[in-house]
Order: sequence, then C-alpha cells, then structure tokens
Amino acid sequence: MKIRTLKRHGAEAFKSLGRNGWMTFASISAVTVTLLLVGVFLTVLLNLNNLAHHIENDVEIRAYIDRTAKQDNVDQLRAQIEQIPKVKEVTFLTKEEGLKQLIKDLGDQGKAFSSLEKENPLRDAYIIKTKRPQDTAIVAKEVEKLNYVKNVNYGKGTVEKLFKVTKVSRNIGMVLILGLIFTAMFLIANTIKLTIISRRREIEIMKLVGATNGFIRWPFFIEGFALGVFGAVIPVLVIVFGYQFVYDSVSPKLATMFIKLIPTYPLVLELSLLLILIGGVIGVWGSLTSVRKFLKV
Repeated sequence: MKIRTLKRHGAEAFKSLGRNGWMTFASISAVTVTLLLVGVFLTVLLNLNNLAHHIENDVEIRAYIDRTAKQDNVDQLRAQIEQIPKVKEVTFLTKEEGLKQLIKDLGDQGKAFSSLEKENPLRDAYIIKTKRPQDTAIVAKEVEKLNYVKNVNYGKGTVEKLFKVTKVSRNIGMVLILGLIFTAMFLIANTIKLTIISRRREIEIMKLVGATNGFIRWPFFIEGFALGVFGAVIPVLVIVFGYQFVYDSVSPKLATMFIKLIPTYPLVLELSLLLILIGGVIGVWGSLTSVRKFLKV
C-alpha cells in the first residue's frame, strides 16, 4: 500500500471519530473502564506472585550433624547431600555461626543467649536449598536417612500449607485476570460494533460503487486501533502515577514486615505497553469483525 493511500485512510478514520462523537466517546469509555480494571488486577497479581516467589525461595532445609561425626564424616555427608538430584546448593553452618545468627534474629531477646557462647548447645548443620521450593519436603526425607544426620528441620507442616496457599492464590489470580480480559474483549468489541453498525449504509454504498474490501477495511482498522489506544491512556496514567504513589507510601511500612513491592520501574512501563497493546488489539478485532458482516452486499 502506498504511503499516500495510508495517509488518506488515517485521515478518514480520524474524521469519522469526530463525526460520530458520542459513539466514539462510548467506545473509548468502555476501553478505559475495562483496561483500568485489568491494569489494577495485574498490578496486584504481579506483586502477590512476587511476594510468594520470595517466600518460597526463603524456604531451606537445615540438616543438623551428629556430634560424634568426625571431619571426614562431615565431608562425606556433604558429598552425599550434593548428589541428591533435586538439591541446588549446600552450605555448611558452624554451631558458633548458628548461635550468632539466632541472637541476631531474636533482637533484644537474643541477648539472653550471649552467655551460651562458651557452652554452645547447638550443632553444626548443613543448609540445603532445592532447585524447586516445592521439592523441599522430598529432599528433607532423603537427607534424614543419611548417616550422621541427627535431625532435619524445614518447617514441616507449615511449608506444605504455604505452597498450597501460594498455588491456589496464583491460580485464582490467573482465572480472574483471564476472565477480566475476556469480559473486556466482549464489552469493548460490542461497543465498537455499535459504532460500525451505525455506519452500515456508508459501507454498503462504498461496496456498491466498486470499493474493494481492503479499501473499506483500512479506515475501520485504523479507527479501531485508535479507539483502543485512546482508551488505554487514562489506565496507563493511573497505573504509572498511582503505583508510584502507593510504592512510595506503603513500601517503607511493608519493609518492616519483610514484604517488598516490585520496584516502580520497569514494572509500570511494561504494564503500560501491555495495556496499550491489549486496547489496540481488541479495538482492531472489534472493528474488523463488525465490518465483515456488511462487506457481503
């Protein structure tokens, strides 16, 4: 297609948007409301997924070593643990380091354990990370069977419930987002269809005077894309400035509870591009599916 022809189609599309002011406003409003909901839900879902990911990655196995084990036994135990297929990383933690860590984690209450440094009741341990957090319980059972392992701790019971909760929350979030996107497609496409239907006479006349299907479609293609993109402007602005405000206001408070929000950038840029793309694609789809009905004259 020639550039001059494309410019003509673009000019015709924008003239049409102006001539059908109320229908244009209705279409853009439908896009705006639905994309705003999609944007907000996506932002919340991504942050919940990020939180679940961090929590899962913090899960670890502590295999406490029997005090009767000699250095050769300890080294051999490490080699056996590393040979387990689902194991990602193994770190040795001395009982002295373990006590210091305990005192630090307990804060003011931990000072009471400072007197135990000379007679440390803790054991040396191996801290084990799995390739998949969901494999923690399986690996823990295998490690527990090894020689010179006194006991294994990984938060049995709590960890399994944690994984179930994160899995269910992710599935529910995905279903809600997909349902919202399909609802947005239905509402936006049908609103745009009303705009096209109101101009069916125009399409029929163009067809009767010999205009090709492609020639008729292009202005509506551009028009649908413009409606989708214009409708995405407000949701994009709300996501960009709204998330920045929430992040600056809430993030410091959540940090005290070891909860981190996803940094503003590049999250808002990625969401903005996604919303514009969704708006444009749905706008084009709604326009082309509506025009197709009136091309058979």
